[in-house]
Amino acid sequence: MDPLERLLAEHACERLVIDFVRRLDLGEPSSVAGLFTEDGWWEWPPPGDGRRAEGRAALAAYFGSRPPGRLSRRVMSNILVTVTGPDTATATSYFQTYRVDGYDAGREGGSGGAMVPAGPPVQVGLPHSRLRSSGGTPIEDGFRRVDGRWLLASRSLVLPFGGPTPTAGG
Repeated sequence: MDPLERLLAEHACERLVIDFVRRLDLGEPSSVAGLFTEDGWWEWPPPGDGRRAEGRAALAAYFGSRPPGRLSRRVMSNILVTVTGPDTATATSYFQTYRVDGYDAGREGGSGGAMVPAGPPVQVGLPHSRLRSSGGTPIEDGFRRVDGRWLLASRSLVLPFGGPTPTAGG
């Protein structure tokens, strides 16, 4: 792969990671399913709560089941994409999730909603898989190019820091 092709692949994969969290926070959460391959999967393995969704329909249902009144903002950083082949790549990244339930977008602020008091993030972690490469290093987000378009093939979260979601006004 020539340097320009590698750079374009890295950028496309990084953009997927950012688009994923933007859709969860500001768009239609179920639309993140369209960022995955047909057989793509997302999981939160133990010691998390063991959630897993596989395939676009299951991913759309899972992410579309977001509780009403949930306000969230995720911060992604340290996104490092490694192109592993002409149509495959992996990435590591770190994230923080600021989230509150019971948010009323119409209260006190019109379309922007009321201000929520600042608090610590409820999740801090990194996407990472239980799978291991032959070299013993973790395989993080997996990407695959399908018909010229880069898509997520897998995403598995590990949360070294996590806590319950607070309730607005509570």
